[in-house]
Amino acid sequence: MNCNTMNVNTIGIVGAGAMGSGIAQIAATSAMDVRIYDSRGGAAADACERIVRTLQKRADAGKLDAAVPEQVRVRLHPVDSLAELAGCELVIEAIVEDLAIKQQVFHELEAAVGEDTILASNTSSIPIGVLASSCQRKQRIVGMHFFNPVPLMKLVEIIAGPDTDEAVMACLEETGRRMGRVPVRVRDTPGFLVNFGGRAYPTEGLAVLQEGVATPAQIDAIMRDAHGFRMGPFELMDLTGMDVNYPVSRFIHECQSYDPRLRTTPLHRYMMDSGQLGRKTGRGFYRYGEGVERQSADTCVDAQPASQVLVFGNDPVLDLLVAETGVRRLAQDDGISPILVSFRGDDCSNYAAMQGLDHRRLVAIDTLGNTDIRLTLMCAPGVSAECRDSVLALFRPVRKLTLINDSPGFVGQRIVAMVANLGCEMAQMHIASVADVDCAMRLGLNYPKGPIELTDALGCSTVYEILTRMQSLTGDDRYRPSAWLRRRAQLGLPAGTVDS
Repeated sequence: MNCNTMNVNTIGIVGAGAMGSGIAQIAATSAMDVRIYDSRGGAAADACERIVRTLQKRADAGKLDAAVPEQVRVRLHPVDSLAELAGCELVIEAIVEDLAIKQQVFHELEAAVGEDTILASNTSSIPIGVLASSCQRKQRIVGMHFFNPVPLMKLVEIIAGPDTDEAVMACLEETGRRMGRVPVRVRDTPGFLVNFGGRAYPTEGLAVLQEGVATPAQIDAIMRDAHGFRMGPFELMDLTGMDVNYPVSRFIHECQSYDPRLRTTPLHRYMMDSGQLGRKTGRGFYRYGEGVERQSADTCVDAQPASQVLVFGNDPVLDLLVAETGVRRLAQDDGISPILVSFRGDDCSNYAAMQGLDHRRLVAIDTLGNTDIRLTLMCAPGVSAECRDSVLALFRPVRKLTLINDSPGFVGQRIVAMVANLGCEMAQMHIASVADVDCAMRLGLNYPKGPIELTDALGCSTVYEILTRMQSLTGDDRYRPSAWLRRRAQLGLPAGTVDS
């Protein structure tokens, strides 16, 4: 194919919804002529007007050069038929996620445009090879997956089908850069990179909730304060909507042969079926509306702080936290005082049994992640309320506290380990390069670190320990470590080490 990237100056957009309009906006602001088609009468013209109005508001607020809105206006052209996209070097389809409808549009596009016109789909989940299977010139069919809201999200996934020409891939990478995006090449797999890799964070949060370990507010606060995520998993699901994130979770789980690591919960489906979709309906895992107060994630007690404690084990972070309180540390167990511990992947019940400790006085503190803002504390069933509350009172003056029920891996450990593990699995599957896996997850989901970076920040051996211990305790292959992670943990290598 003749895909000289310097000639891609006229782009066709099929679909004038939020995604199509966003793609049209960034193309037009990048000095490309844009033709927009939508099967709904007047929708394309309305989209062009909305784009210009949006840009004019930004210009009036001093956030954009005053000349840009008019420059964009003359580059946007609503058209009444697919035939008017003839002459475009690139056409991007951004319509409903329905395979049959998309394939029909591609058939019509092939009849309307020139042989060298690249035909791209903005699909978020349908494999490009499947879309291209009934096309005549499969070598020009490609995925170009943008993220919503397009003008703000800098990532674009570029996906080749089995027959996509290398020149087409290079062309779209350059076009993405011209639009101000960061292009990442992604293997043609269900969910591609970001939607696949993004399953671990919300679904493990749902698993924690289903087990009665903590509330949505507690889980979200732990992930924000201890692990640096901008939003907790339940805030994120409420934002995207259960009608969006549940079908994607189910689709990817099915397409990956029901791998338990990708399994969501019955509650997730119930939320969708019952219309508790999140912000868009005013009710999801949280309620939304004027005057609605969110449940606090903080645990407060009215008790006297412990006067002395036994610190069991060797954890420098726990030692520093205890020292900060000024409490007296016992050299040996007196049979009365609270016992403070920390561990990876375990729960209090198993830890007390294995170490021969009195579970009634044992309080575990999660020291993985940032402990400067919030501490997660956990006890076994049957704990002495007096011991538990005296420990809470001890730390309350120096940190926010969240007390959870007994759980392998607390809350934060198990969620970040699952995010890291799925990132390692994506590297093992060669969905993208290690660097691109991290880049895409940071840009596409606003994660504080990419999953491979996260694995190395925590330590391969630490993540592997959390997962293997959780798998052993629960008997659930949901926590099966990726082979990529296992090999590097066993050899003492960084997670980012690539195969030769």
